Amino acid sequence: MTDVIRSAAAALARAAETRTAIAPLKPQLEPLGIDGAYAVQNLLTERALGAGRKLAGRKIGLTSKAVQTQLGVDQPDYGMLFADMEIGEHEEIALGRFIQPKVEAEIAFVLGRDLSDPELTLSRLVQAIDFALPAVEIVDSRIADWKISILDTIADNASSGAYVLGGSPVKIDTIDLRLCGMVLEHKGEPVSVGCGAACLGNPLAAALWLARTMATAGRPLVAGDVILSGALGPMVSVTPGGAYQARINGVGSVNLRFAKEAAR
Repeated sequence: MTDVIRSAAAALARAAETRTAIAPLKPQLEPLGIDGAYAVQNLLTERALGAGRKLAGRKIGLTSKAVQTQLGVDQPDYGMLFADMEIGEHEEIALGRFIQPKVEAEIAFVLGRDLSDPELTLSRLVQAIDFALPAVEIVDSRIADWKISILDTIADNASSGAYVLGGSPVKIDTIDLRLCGMVLEHKGEPVSVGCGAACLGNPLAAALWLARTMATAGRPLVAGDVILSGALGPMVSVTPGGAYQARINGVGSVNLRFAKEAAR
C-alpha cells in the first residue's frame, strides 16, 4: 500500500468526520488509476468494518447517461452501503450529517441468495433477487463543489451519503424494468424525470455488472443485501426543509423530508 493511498483515505475520513469538503484527489490518484482509487475505498471500508459498522449492500454509481454527463465521466462505479446509511421513510433527515447533498431516484433490489460467481448469468441473478423497492439515494461528496473525476468519486465510496427505501416490495417478474417511468418531485413539482432504460439500459444490467464485479473483487454480494441499482434521472440538489417524493411506475413511491436548517 502506497503513502498516496493512505494519505487520500485519511483526507476523506477527516472530511467526512468534520463535514468539510476537500480539494479533488485526482492529481494524487491519477498515477495509480482506477485500481488505486478503489484501494482508497477499500481501505476506508476495512476501517469502517473494524470500527463496528455493518455492510448492508452496495450502490452502483454513474449508470445514468444524464448523471455521467453532469459529472463528466463515462463508466459506472460501485460503493459500499452500511446499515447506518439507511434512513426510515418517515424520519426527518438532518442536513448536518451531509456536506453538499443531492438526491436521485433509483430501483433497489434485495437479494434472497448469495452471488459469488464472477461469471453470473442474468437468469441466475433474476432468480436471486427476492424483490424490488423504490428508493432515493442521498448522494454526497467529500470533494469541494462536486468537482469530481471518476477517481475522486470511487475513492469517496462512490459519493455515497444515505438512502431511503419505500415500504412496498414488488416481485420483478411483474414489471418491465426498462420501461418504468420515474418522476422525482419536490413539494409537488417535478425536478427530475427518467426511466429504467436510463440505468445502463436496464437496472438488471447494472445489478449484473455489480454482482460480477463484486465477486471478482472478493467482496461478493450475499442474501439480504440491498443493491441500489443506479439513478433513473438527473440528481437534484437538496433544499433545506425540502420534501421529496419519487414515483416509479410498477415499483411504487418513496418519500423523504429534510430538516429546515441549512446544509453545512
